[in-house]
Amino acid sequence: MFAVVDIAGQQFKVAEKTKYYVPRLDVEKDAEVTFENILLFSDGKKTEIGAPNVENIKVHAKVLEHLQDDKVIVFKKKRRKSYRVKNGHRQQLTRIEVTRIGQ
Repeated sequence: MFAVVDIAGQQFKVAEKTKYYVPRLDVEKDAEVTFENILLFSDGKKTEIGAPNVENIKVHAKVLEHLQDDKVIVFKKKRRKSYRVKNGHRQQLTRIEVTRIGQ
């Protein structure tokens, strides 16, 4: 059983009892989160495709922690102009565990 869920503008294929890194959610640690934007649902026998969302299906997840991704270095240079700029960025993430897919 799996579902394709829209979380913060990104699509994730999720299954029960699995952990995922998603963009930062504004909820507390150990809180229960429900996602209702289900784009596709399959239970192994039949598949439902939403137009735009599948009705009566929700994904329930538990927030495990908030963290930052690895640093990405952004380096800009223009040759022969003495121009060099070095910046870094760390994406804010939330780690969730999908507990249940269903009603």
